[in-house]
Amino acid sequence: MSVDGERIEALPGHTIAAALWRAGIVSWRRTRGEARPRGVFCGIGVCFDCLVTVNGRPNQRACLVPARPGDAVDTRAGTGLGGDET
Repeated sequence: MSVDGERIEALPGHTIAAALWRAGIVSWRRTRGEARPRGVFCGIGVCFDCLVTVNGRPNQRACLVPARPGDAVDTRAGTGLGGDET
């Protein structure tokens, strides 16, 4: 799979969040107001801190979405980073 254009390895059964952690990525978005780093907080899909765009689908919870071969994950879209405010 790829994250922001960089290839990372995801093991079978891992969620996208687990694949990000395994790759050493523990924070992948920032809050809009104070730009505080966010990643996984609850790990069960309740808090929405781990949002990513997966294969063009925005606002996916990385802690719930299974990582699949060929997935394209964008951590910047919809977070106020990179000029994308959607």
